[in-house]
Amino acid sequence: MGVAQRSRRWLVPVATVAVVAGVGALGPVVADASPKLPGITAQDLLAKVQTAKVDGLSGTVRSATDLGLPAIPGMRGGSNQILDLLNGEHTARVAFASPDKARVSVLDNMAERVWTTDGKTAWAYDSSKREAVKLTVPAHTAKPEKATPQDYNPQTVAKQFLDAIDPTTTVDVSGTEKVAGRDAYKLRLVPKTDKSTVGSVTLAVDSKTWVPLEVTVMPRSGNNPAVQLGFSSVSFDVPAASTFAFTPPQGVKVTEQKAPAAGEIPKQGTPPKAIGPKGEKPGKPGTAKSDGPTVIGKGWESVAMVRGVTATTGNGALDQLLAKAPTVQGSWGTGKVLTSKMVSALITDDGRVFVGLVTPDTLQAAAAKAPR
Repeated sequence: MGVAQRSRRWLVPVATVAVVAGVGALGPVVADASPKLPGITAQDLLAKVQTAKVDGLSGTVRSATDLGLPAIPGMRGGSNQILDLLNGEHTARVAFASPDKARVSVLDNMAERVWTTDGKTAWAYDSSKREAVKLTVPAHTAKPEKATPQDYNPQTVAKQFLDAIDPTTTVDVSGTEKVAGRDAYKLRLVPKTDKSTVGSVTLAVDSKTWVPLEVTVMPRSGNNPAVQLGFSSVSFDVPAASTFAFTPPQGVKVTEQKAPAAGEIPKQGTPPKAIGPKGEKPGKPGTAKSDGPTVIGKGWESVAMVRGVTATTGNGALDQLLAKAPTVQGSWGTGKVLTSKMVSALITDDGRVFVGLVTPDTLQAAAAKAPR
């Protein structure tokens, strides 16, 4: 579908929200009665979403994520924080102003985590640790439209799903709803392949700005959403410049750093190297010199591979979980496979990890095509 390759400027506000749940997307908002809106085709709605542009927004996001990941007792620090973000409910205040201002404030367990940038200085603050990092952002030589918050935040699950639109995807307009008090169309994506664990993805698209206000990801099995993140309130007025300023509270330990200049490190959000359907390796992805993930497959059947993972983690509970996981083997070698209702992972004995929203058999097929 050619329209899937058009501009994705609408992803700017979505990318701002992505850090809320570590998986990117939008969602759990109580919907009012379905509003009456003019009819629109799926192709036209998708085109409007792909080319939408807003100069700013602010609002409150609520997320609910249940990927079916097992509880791992004893996890501490950053690992525990990541698992928290991948499961449970969260609330965040977000703001964005074109071209390079963004702020995300996550409120959890009487603590606050803040990420904010005014285009010149970026701050990361964790109230539970009483620590803040101040980062000086080098001047950008890129065009303004490229210096957007999506350069500073992980790509959203929404973008990955839209990138997966191809002849293996059914796209339709499944109705209308109200989200955060705004009228929205419901754009639904349904994979035709049975190799994906994704049953459907529904985006609630604002009928005036064409920006997604809500995304709901349903697993192939089960009736409960795996991911729901969305605005409970939203304004498309451009926030004041002071919104993106940050002053650390008294007594907070501040560490100052300087971001590498452009060209010194890969820009965050750059798509991972990919292997084509026939196993081609453009740029030799996944080689010993590669420091990023390799993607095997396309669209809904994409699998990410990373290297350098040890067989034991040092965490007794997690090591016990891996020990109990089924052992599988094939032309790719031997390893352990972990599954949930959405995420599958294959950990090989030679230190590679394959992860995707796919079935375990699809992981092993990807492993057989991957470089050693």
